[in-house]
Amino acid sequence: MEGKKFMGRLKEEIRKAVVGKEDVIELLTIALLSEGHVLIEGIPGVAKTTIAKAFANAIGLSFSRIQLTPDLLPADIIGVFYYDQKTGDWKIKKGPIFANIVLADEINRAQPKTQSALLEAMQEGQVTIEGQTFVLPKPFLVIATMNPLEHEGVYTLPEAQLDRFLLKIEIGYPDKNEEMLLLKRKSLGEFYEVNPIINHEGLMKLIQDVKKVKASDAVLEYIYAIISRTRSDERLLFGASPRAGEHMLYAAKAAAFLDGRDYIIPDDVKKVAPHVLSHRMILKAEYELEGIKISDVIKDILEETEVPV
Repeated sequence: MEGKKFMGRLKEEIRKAVVGKEDVIELLTIALLSEGHVLIEGIPGVAKTTIAKAFANAIGLSFSRIQLTPDLLPADIIGVFYYDQKTGDWKIKKGPIFANIVLADEINRAQPKTQSALLEAMQEGQVTIEGQTFVLPKPFLVIATMNPLEHEGVYTLPEAQLDRFLLKIEIGYPDKNEEMLLLKRKSLGEFYEVNPIINHEGLMKLIQDVKKVKASDAVLEYIYAIISRTRSDERLLFGASPRAGEHMLYAAKAAAFLDGRDYIIPDDVKKVAPHVLSHRMILKAEYELEGIKISDVIKDILEETEVPV
């Protein structure tokens, strides 16, 4: 199944359970095909869990949800060894991290050592329990959520961990038409089952196809120019890391593939750049007090960077 057809069928299937949010579905697909992870920021009640579940069901992948709290320990996520009295053997009880798609709800509520367990899983695709390494299923996608309104009882995510997320997605309120359709569905009790549109073998083939998407030297120069500008912008404390450039390339490849091409164009880079950069940069306090936002800085950088022909 080629990329454009896959994206169309996926959106159509997920519409059974989710009203609107097609841009979110596309960005999740970009992350999955790029073998990256996603940070979603949004207030409670904007269908973050519903989207993640429907997305997993539509592509036939296993799904688990972890509600992160301050008292959660790494073992609660990755699992533990236990002694089976019947057999006299030590056995492994795997945690909820052993799924293709893991929704880590309110990740900033977990204490740092619990976040570090997630970090190894995200970066290495494996976890270590009692010194023994276990490989996680492939594909593996962490969808972590954060509530932007709460500042008490939360732990700030370190820059090193934020940098591991391929994309950041902000989910806001639906528009009137979407919310009215949602209310009508609830009023009529309309519930539709989301079914898989692809098998595991087909999905892994798509991931390999994305890796084959070509990037010209001009496009690579364009990506570097964007990343470089973040490092020289006086409004920022620090710019994007080399990993940000890699992630921008991978995400642009997936965006091109889903648009039916086997090569990247500058519009693919422009499409993913705001989501790749927004969680990797910090504004200087004086500019934040002036009401300037990270999104404004990214917009300026993209407008000022020369686009290759």
